[in-house]
Amino acid sequence: MRVKCVLCDKIEKINSDLPLAKKLRNRPIHTYMCDECSDRVAQRTEARLQTGSFRKHHKEEETDEYI
Repeated sequence: MRVKCVLCDKIEKINSDLPLAKKLRNRPIHTYMCDECSDRVAQRTEARLQTGSFRKHHKEEETDEYI
């Protein structure tokens, strides 16, 4: 299966039997990011976390206020 990175537009081939390939075929909202771009984003995110002025947004736990 041919896939295109959303950041650098590099076209790569991945095995069609991989779970990632199935996810990309069946759910168009999912996007592919090459390993280089994924590593770069992870490194920059970690660097921002180290500064202390960047916070990761976690899914808030549901509360039972309205029940």
